[in-house]
Amino acid sequence: MTTTISRLYDSHAEARSAIRDLEAAGVGDISIIASNADNWYDAENETYPDRDLDGRDDRAEGAATGGGIGALAGGAAGLLTGLGVMAIPGVGPVVAAGWLVSTLTGAAAGGATGSIIGALSQQAGLSKEETEVYAEGLRRGGAIVSARVDEADAARLQAVMDRSAVRIADRAAAYRKSGWSTYDPNAKPYTADEVERERSFYR
Repeated sequence: MTTTISRLYDSHAEARSAIRDLEAAGVGDISIIASNADNWYDAENETYPDRDLDGRDDRAEGAATGGGIGALAGGAAGLLTGLGVMAIPGVGPVVAAGWLVSTLTGAAAGGATGSIIGALSQQAGLSKEETEVYAEGLRRGGAIVSARVDEADAARLQAVMDRSAVRIADRAAAYRKSGWSTYDPNAKPYTADEVERERSFYR
C-alpha cells in the first residue's frame, strides 16, 4: 500500500533540496507546486538552470558533457521535464510538475475542484485544516512537495522531508497572529517584494 506525504517549504530552493533528499532515499513518485511570484522560473525563455535538481547549473554541465538540459533530465529531473506555469486564483503564478498538475489545472480554471484547497485535499494527503495553511503558504511564496511512498517507509521519509520543511502548527499560529483566519481564493496574490519580506520574517 502507498500513502502520500506532503510538506510546505518557504521557497522553491528548499523544496528542490527536499526532492534531492527524497530521490537519494529511493523515492521516484514526487510532485511539486512552487510559487513563481518572484519569477525564479521564466517559462518563455525556459530559464530554469537546475532541472535535474543536483544543485549545479545544467547549462554548464551540458557544455562539459556535450549534452543539453534534455539529456540531463532523467530520473528526478524527469519530474521537472513536465514543469508548467499556471495562475491559480488567490495564489498567483505557480510552477508545477508531477501528478498534481492535472488537479491544479482544474483549480486554475475554476473547474470541478474549484480551488487550490480542493486540489490539495484530493491529491496531496492533507486534511482540510492543513490545506488552508499550505495554500496560504503557497500564496506567500512557498512550495509544496508531495511524495507517494510505501506505507512501511512513511515514517523514515517524513523525517527526510521534515529537514527543511515549515512547521505547520507554528506557521498557522503566526498567520493567525497577523490577522489571517482562512485561505481566501479572492485574495490578492503576493508580489515579489512581499514574498521576500515574508521569507525574511521566518529566516
